[in-house]
Amino acid sequence: KFFSYVLVISAPIFPPFQLQAESLNPVQVENQKPGTTDWLLTHLKKGPTPPLYAPEDDAYADGWRRREEIEGYCSHASISAGEMLTLHISTNPPSQYQVDIYRMGYYGGKGGRLMKTFGPLNGSKQPTPEDGIMRVWECNWEESIQFEIPANWLSGVYLGKLSSLENNGEAYVVFIVRDNREAGLMFQSSDMTWQSYNRWTNWGSLYDSADDPWGSSNEHAVFDVSFDRPYALYWNGYPAGFEPLTNGSGEFLMVEHPLAFWLEKEGYDVTYISNLDTHTDPKGLLRAKAWLSVGHDEYWTKEMFTNVSAARDAGVSLAFLSGNSVSGYIKLLPGSDGRQNRIMRRDGGFTEERFLMGSTTYGVGFADWTCDQPNHWIFEGTDMKQGDRVHDLVGWEFHGPPLADYDSMEILSSGTVYGWNGNARERKYATTLYSAARGNLVFNAGTCWWNMVLSSPPGFMSPPRRYFKEDDARVQRITKNVLDRMIELDPR
Repeated sequence: KFFSYVLVISAPIFPPFQLQAESLNPVQVENQKPGTTDWLLTHLKKGPTPPLYAPEDDAYADGWRRREEIEGYCSHASISAGEMLTLHISTNPPSQYQVDIYRMGYYGGKGGRLMKTFGPLNGSKQPTPEDGIMRVWECNWEESIQFEIPANWLSGVYLGKLSSLENNGEAYVVFIVRDNREAGLMFQSSDMTWQSYNRWTNWGSLYDSADDPWGSSNEHAVFDVSFDRPYALYWNGYPAGFEPLTNGSGEFLMVEHPLAFWLEKEGYDVTYISNLDTHTDPKGLLRAKAWLSVGHDEYWTKEMFTNVSAARDAGVSLAFLSGNSVSGYIKLLPGSDGRQNRIMRRDGGFTEERFLMGSTTYGVGFADWTCDQPNHWIFEGTDMKQGDRVHDLVGWEFHGPPLADYDSMEILSSGTVYGWNGNARERKYATTLYSAARGNLVFNAGTCWWNMVLSSPPGFMSPPRRYFKEDDARVQRITKNVLDRMIELDPR
């Protein structure tokens, strides 16, 4: 008691809540602020579910291509405090509209926090561009809103909810606020893959051609896609007309928000970046003890591969909580206005991804996830036994053999994958772990759907043909074991 008395009179007097806040990391402090579910879209109508391949006519356009009542895009995929962000918005028919900006996280289970509101503003119909060289759709719309990112906006994934006030049209724009601070975890959004699958406006993804829908032949494999366009109602190889409430958010709400929601609920100190930051800022990757590949992380540049490999070699642990990762090789090109890294071009595929991730990347395949090593520390606290399964966890796309031939390589889960029709395929999936040269870890979950059983944020949606009924405490504990070990053993 005497010590406490001396401490109080010899130091500034802080309210109890301030002392508590000073012991929390920035993400914990942020998540004490009031959340809301107002970020959810509520007025979208469902259109007809379109075919997987381009139809001969345009009968399905309203069901999959776009929602013209209101749509938009951002001048930056990733931006830092003090920089100017421009929103480009179109309303058809012309209508007054409002934009509400939300940071996505946990926030007491609400999933987001309102950061800023613009409007009502007068909207107008902006032109649909003609396809350009390499069949790229690049909007170059007029500026609608421009603002400086405030200094107190914590790094995170931000959604701008666009609301047409006269016809109930709704959509999102999405951007990432990055920072320069050190943190336990670095969450990389897979936004270059979102853009690769984006079909706005007229079958405009990297995969679409009237002659070759998936761009599988050399003759039709090279297209360009631009960040200067909205995200259409499309997700991960399947049309998202089945659930339009993700309109404009890329793949974030489907396969990435469940991880962000869970990490912030658990109180992890996490900072957020884009694929583009991994490409441009190799030193920035060293700010975290563990770097996370999230969701569907298919498209990489050679610079990304080099930079992540260098971060691993410097002692940063890597967790691939993703599937089909490090698969397609792309080049980044300037837009027509000269801004760097606004256009993407597919230019082949990676062949040495296993030497980074531990295993090889593959396309479609499904399986239950099976416990192979119940006595391994990764399964501590799960009560899993040999052969226990997590139903349907492996999918939409996966990783598997051949594996990197490292002495420390461990296979934690493995099995045969199945196709859409339920027939067994020759390929196998594998969840792996190895120790890098400095003792840091590389964990590879090997499935796009790993994060979908970590949490069920408001608006949570199961993927096509699968239904995740509830969060899985075993996968939550495995993920916590991995991340806690990575943070604890940071060798630098």
